[in-house]
Amino acid sequence: MTDPESLWTSEEVVKLTGGKSSKYWVATGVSIDSRTIEPGDLFIPIPGPNFDGHNFIENALKKGAVASVVSRAVNGIAQDIPMLKVTDTIQALDELGRGGRNRSAANIIGVTGSVGKTGVKEALGSLLSGQGRASFNLGSYNNHFGVPLSLAHLPRDADYGIFELGMNHSGELTRLSQIVRPNVALITTVEAAHTEFFSSTDEIALAKAEIFDGLEKGGTAILNRDNQYFDLLRLAALSAGAGNVISFGKHNDSQFRLIDFVLDSQGSSVKVCWDNSNFTYQLSMPGRHWVQNSLAVLATVYAVGANVIEAAQSFVNIKPFKGRGQFHTIPIQDGYFELIDDSYNACPVSVSAAIEVLSKLEPKTLGRRICILGDMKELGANSTELHCALADKISDALVDIVFTVGPEMRRMCYKLPSTIKTEHADRSDEIIKPLLDALKPGDIVLVKGSASSQMSKVVDRLMNPNIELNVSSIKK
Repeated sequence: MTDPESLWTSEEVVKLTGGKSSKYWVATGVSIDSRTIEPGDLFIPIPGPNFDGHNFIENALKKGAVASVVSRAVNGIAQDIPMLKVTDTIQALDELGRGGRNRSAANIIGVTGSVGKTGVKEALGSLLSGQGRASFNLGSYNNHFGVPLSLAHLPRDADYGIFELGMNHSGELTRLSQIVRPNVALITTVEAAHTEFFSSTDEIALAKAEIFDGLEKGGTAILNRDNQYFDLLRLAALSAGAGNVISFGKHNDSQFRLIDFVLDSQGSSVKVCWDNSNFTYQLSMPGRHWVQNSLAVLATVYAVGANVIEAAQSFVNIKPFKGRGQFHTIPIQDGYFELIDDSYNACPVSVSAAIEVLSKLEPKTLGRRICILGDMKELGANSTELHCALADKISDALVDIVFTVGPEMRRMCYKLPSTIKTEHADRSDEIIKPLLDALKPGDIVLVKGSASSQMSKVVDRLMNPNIELNVSSIKK
């Protein structure tokens, strides 16, 4: 009998991939990155335009990999090392992911949306882990490599599997959803994101609807009732064979209906109507967007048959995730400042939400509200317009200083009133010194930008507790 804690045996992988194994082995994990190898992992080297994972097999084995999949001869590897020869390692990863899904009796959830999908996936994983064994993809492993890898990690005895599905082109979600084959498909919302690759938000909505292409027949769709594309998405779900559509939002017809909420600097109190009764719960994640996200989470909890009230009351224990609104108190000379790390990624909706969170926070005596904003990428022909539209939101939020990185944010600065001080740099590492020079005790600092803007470099420097304070003026 196979140990339920083992993920894969060589015999199982041979059967799935059609490969040939030199030895028998049992893997307790799977990795495609030699830097993250854990003892017991199966290593699957992926060839790419810059690096070929085959060149790192020796390093993976030294770190404790039990075996490696290979598609070509590898020099310098001892003959007695366990290898599984296949024609294509990428295809092998796909087959392993499909195999993990096919053998699982878990309730499988697919999560997508223009914003909020990673946070919702993480929250679902946390809350459902309190009611069974839940597995979910780490970080944003939501692409054509990350999704099959996450499925390959699905434990044999999991009760719930939660998988984030990302896309920036039409057709991507169809493939990912058909691998995941969700019992429940959630679309958090449809907004103007990745517009560089779409001619309109209508096209984005149609691309998001591709998640239903893999929905198990009779499965459940979870949709935002307040979104303008609700009717389009609902029809797409039903046409694909969904047996049920559950809606959330403040709309009167929502099954999980928002009645009221109160925002504060630490989170919010949320009142919801569900199943003809009202209940209230607390969120430890600040922001209006998290109120809406929490409704999506509870609707999904209900769809997989878990306890909704228990999940709602457990929300208070979930804190903001790294790079996604996480709060830090950083000591500096003569005091401290507050840092909001929202540096992982950005689009117009998420930046607006982050600025609103900042607006709810009251700086300490002599402190200021400070924004450090990097360009939002993949916005296409409307990029400048979408960036400049943030100026009014920044002004309304009573922000005192704005640091910007990238050409689009520079253009946005010209739209700000003269009362707001600004400083610009072409690269994120170039903005760090003027920012450090400007910091004062009591400041509240928001860092936000698309991943490729590398705003995480700013956060990493600000997290250094040995920052020396050197206050200097900033000129418009």
